Amino acid sequence: MADFVGAVDQGTTSTRFMVFDHRGNEVTRHQLEHEQIMPNPGWVEHNPVEIWERTSSVLQTAMNKKRLGPTDLAALGITNQRETTVVWNKRTGRPYYNAIVWQDTRTDKIAAALDRDERGEVIRRKAGLPPATYFSGGKIQWILENVEGVREAAEKGDALFGTTDSWLLWNLTGGPRGGVHITDVTNASRTMLMNLETLQWDDELLEIFGIPRQMLPEIRPSSDPTFYGETLENGPLGCCIPLAAALGDQQAAMVGQVCLEAGEAKNTYGTGNFLLLNTGEELVRSENGLLTTVCYQFGDAKPIYALEGSIAVTGSAVQWLRDQLGIISGASQSESLARQVEDNGGIYFVPAFSGLFAPYWRSDARGAIVGLSRYNTNAHLARATLEAICYQSRDVADAMEKDSGVKLEVLKVDGGVTANDLCMQIQADVLGVPVSRPVVAETTALGAAYAAGLATGFWKNPEELRQNWNESKRWTPEWNDEQREHGYRGWQKAVERTLDWVEV
Repeated sequence: MADFVGAVDQGTTSTRFMVFDHRGNEVTRHQLEHEQIMPNPGWVEHNPVEIWERTSSVLQTAMNKKRLGPTDLAALGITNQRETTVVWNKRTGRPYYNAIVWQDTRTDKIAAALDRDERGEVIRRKAGLPPATYFSGGKIQWILENVEGVREAAEKGDALFGTTDSWLLWNLTGGPRGGVHITDVTNASRTMLMNLETLQWDDELLEIFGIPRQMLPEIRPSSDPTFYGETLENGPLGCCIPLAAALGDQQAAMVGQVCLEAGEAKNTYGTGNFLLLNTGEELVRSENGLLTTVCYQFGDAKPIYALEGSIAVTGSAVQWLRDQLGIISGASQSESLARQVEDNGGIYFVPAFSGLFAPYWRSDARGAIVGLSRYNTNAHLARATLEAICYQSRDVADAMEKDSGVKLEVLKVDGGVTANDLCMQIQADVLGVPVSRPVVAETTALGAAYAAGLATGFWKNPEELRQNWNESKRWTPEWNDEQREHGYRGWQKAVERTLDWVEV
């Protein structure tokens, strides 16, 4: 039996390939960034061909580092940036347009129009999502309406839609020469096109967006013992590794954190933040600005659902300090700079670059730095940036408690920002609960590996996964209740200043 399981983690800013052993320990990895294309204000695109080329490269490089071959891998799983939309020609394999990224706001008028009439309520009821620029349905509609020849190709069955999991699976299994066109329930649940109860594409939702059904991939379980397909001999990994799992990145992190029981929650800190609460087989409809989504489905078992709070800009706000303002040279410097001051000096930074996601859902919002005086320095701004990550997470945690009745006792965290000790201490202070980071902080890839390994019998059951989880570090709150509420009131005032900036 093969000793390892591999996972492709196709993210917003980079693609990595990681290999894990039976204990969930990392064996090898390689990672490459790809270009962020921003042709207009609010527009964010990726080149799908570049993403496929980067994927091929990280697969080969990571395997070569440890001199591994295809027979060393029991299975391959994929996890991916969700909602990012690719439309390509099934005969040539060429995209009709760049991938439109989940952060992109060009569909704000489409979303606003839906929210003004009964169609918005249909989307909420069937898909569990508010009409928003975030999700894939409006992006597909935009491509159909604005890219010449795509609608005609879609009507003929030549144009295919997929999130990046579908794009990679199609290419890994042959592309124009017989590639499989599939997605899993977690990614499908982020399109505004899938009925959460039937787990199938919904004709009424497709009609709302004017999307031909033949464009869409087949929906499969997140962990599939029948496999999606196998890698090819002439592909980047060689023959014939089972492609057995796919999950959107945040659902994969839930599996990687082993949040497999109702009431368990995690927060992933990446380009954005994503706090999910497992609600079990119960489909909980939010009344407080959260999303109802599929958490995962293993084989032919019933789907497990989750409540989710999605935050658009957290880690990417730190990148903004580096790339646009130039006040830090690397992400790690945000911590040392912020430690130069005791507090935020009275300033708040609301990084609503793509509007505000959960729990506000305001596409008219834009970023703001408020409370500035001559006293403030770049260190105060660095501190306010870290605080913004944590206050946005509190917004979501409070909404989650209202919807579910579940009060957080500890927050499991993962993702790149968790390497910032100061940010994690602020998070514990802002929430008033301990924050716990696992030994393997990159849990998105681990979750995809777990799902693939469960499908192939590499891991026999979820209990084996629980035995792999170990805590690396814990932060406990240091603020008192008065400090906590004073800080949060200031944050809420700052959020109000960002609203009604863009006319939609």
